[in-house]
Amino acid sequence: MTPRRRGMWPAIALAAAAVVLGIATTALMAASGAFHRTGPASWRAQGARCSAPAATGTAVDVTAWDMGGMMRGPNRPAPNHHLRPGWYGMGMMRLVAHPSTVPAGRVTVRVVNAGILTHEVIVLPLPAGRSAGERAVGSDGRVSEAGSLGEASRTCGAGAGEGIASGAAAWTTVTLRPGHYELLCNVPGHYAAGMYTELDVTR
Repeated sequence: MTPRRRGMWPAIALAAAAVVLGIATTALMAASGAFHRTGPASWRAQGARCSAPAATGTAVDVTAWDMGGMMRGPNRPAPNHHLRPGWYGMGMMRLVAHPSTVPAGRVTVRVVNAGILTHEVIVLPLPAGRSAGERAVGSDGRVSEAGSLGEASRTCGAGAGEGIASGAAAWTTVTLRPGHYELLCNVPGHYAAGMYTELDVTR
């Protein structure tokens, strides 16, 4: 076997492992209900320590999901520590919002943390022609929050806090005009790992 061909096998093996891990992640999310179960009832079913109050206006229920300890190696911090950018660069985290389209006006974004790491949800307008997940990530593993309309990051409470603990809920109420918005987790490294989703607001 030539040196060139020998050098190809590690790359092929790594690509295959990434595909298998991605399929396994999707299956686990489907099994856990991350794609379908939203709202206070499902939070109680998942053993959440608290749930959001009734919505003011339209409700958008968001589930924050991560692979957690399944991806944590021996040299990585315990759950709920902030992670260095890139550790979850294979996209093994998700935000799932339901519904993804709402009418303009008062919207309560209700978040449940179904993972084991600390998360948050920031509401940002999407620039024209841009899609969710396209923001520039800084050297600190975060994106700019300039123009933020609201934040749900207080465990069992409304508004900004120190992050949503595992199994807890948080919420924020915002007034949204017609347009496109991005819901994202801005804990270091989480946006690059896939924690964003689009919310469309109609007239």
